[in-house]
Parts: sequence; structure tokens; C-alpha cells
Amino acid sequence: MDVEDERPRWESPVERAIREAQERGEFDDLPGAGKPLTDLGDPDDPLWWVRRKAAAEGLDLSLALPPALQLRKEAASYPEALADLRSEAAVREVLEDFNHRVRRARLRPPDPGMPQILAPTVDVDAMVARWRHLRAASQPPKVDPPVTTGEARPRRPWWRPRR
Repeated sequence: MDVEDERPRWESPVERAIREAQERGEFDDLPGAGKPLTDLGDPDDPLWWVRRKAAAEGLDLSLALPPALQLRKEAASYPEALADLRSEAAVREVLEDFNHRVRRARLRPPDPGMPQILAPTVDVDAMVARWRHLRAASQPPKVDPPVTTGEARPRRPWWRPRR
């Protein structure tokens, strides 16, 4: 006999509870017993479970990106992201704010060990032109009033009495 077999084996309370449940047969005939686990995600992606949890919770993972990548992602959404704005002044204000945040991010020192990523500024005038084109395409066409044939009687104002 080995010396290791003679020594009593220490068992944590959790391990003991699991062993006793196995001895009682509480884990027998469970659904999926003996079958491989499904939907374990991409084996090449170590954070598959984080992405799945974020999707289940409806979280936006773009907030976990470095600031420069967040800005690049925001710039890629233009001008479609601006379609709800009603005036050219509002569009210009949003784009100028974006360019200001890009310039401020460029002044930040790079993170050590990370490559420096810069976000480009947007051409405000070109983006406003694209916004105008997008907005014009999304507006319903104006319909001219129907043309009436023959002479229509002029309507009398409601405050005038009849003759």
C-alpha cells in the first residue's frame, strides 16, 4: 500500500456535499447527462462569454474601447446618426463637438504598451452636404394640389350672410 492511501484525505464541505449527493444518486438522469455542452462560443475568442453576456443584457461594448476607437466608431456612423437632427446648425454643432473631442484625445499621452491610435477629424462642410442629401432622400416627395377642371365657385367667407 502507498503511504498516500493510508493518510486520511481532507475534503472541503463543498466537495463532501457533492460526493454525498453523487452517492445518493441525485445527479443521475439529469437532462443532457453524458452529452457535450453546447454553445460554448468561439474557441479562438477568449472573451466569448463576455460578448454573450453583454448581448443578453443589451449592453454596448463600444464603451469599453479606448477613446480613439470610440471616436472612430462614432465617425463611421455619420451622417446616418445625424439624420434625426432637424437643422443644419444642430448638425454643425454636433460635428464641431466631435472634432473638439478628437483634438482633446490627441493631447492625451498614449497608454504604455499600447500603440497610439489617432481618430481623424471630420470635414464639417462635406458632412453637412451629405446630411442634406440624406435628409432630402428620406423626405416624402411633395405632391402638387390636384388640378380642377372647370370653374369652381369662389367660396364665401363663413362670416358673410347669404344673399
